[in-house]
Amino acid sequence: VQLVESGGGSVQPGGSLRLSCKASTYAYSMYCMGWIRQAPGKEREGVAAIDSDGNTAYADSVKGRFTISRDNNKNTVSLQMESLKSEDTALYYCAAARSYCGLSSALYNFWGQGTQVTVS
Repeated sequence: VQLVESGGGSVQPGGSLRLSCKASTYAYSMYCMGWIRQAPGKEREGVAAIDSDGNTAYADSVKGRFTISRDNNKNTVSLQMESLKSEDTALYYCAAARSYCGLSSALYNFWGQGTQVTVS
């Protein structure tokens, strides 16, 4: 599975960004898809996840501000980020999991290269 992210950039606090990820696999709809971020000097943090049925999970730090969605016809997953804060600054990875679904980065088998989000 190859994953390619897009949509990162720089934004002021309170602003919005939308990240997208396109997956190259014929079985995309069966994968759990997640967004995991890593800030400098910090461990990876699961931000949001969506399973094959569309059930979602969010980190407490982003609940009410971020929305994950997927389009199985286009093999894409998106992360709409609102009310961005400086602490959201990080490299954001799109990831796919074959089996279980959740926020732990250990669940994910395939990773994109990451897209930078800077809030300042």
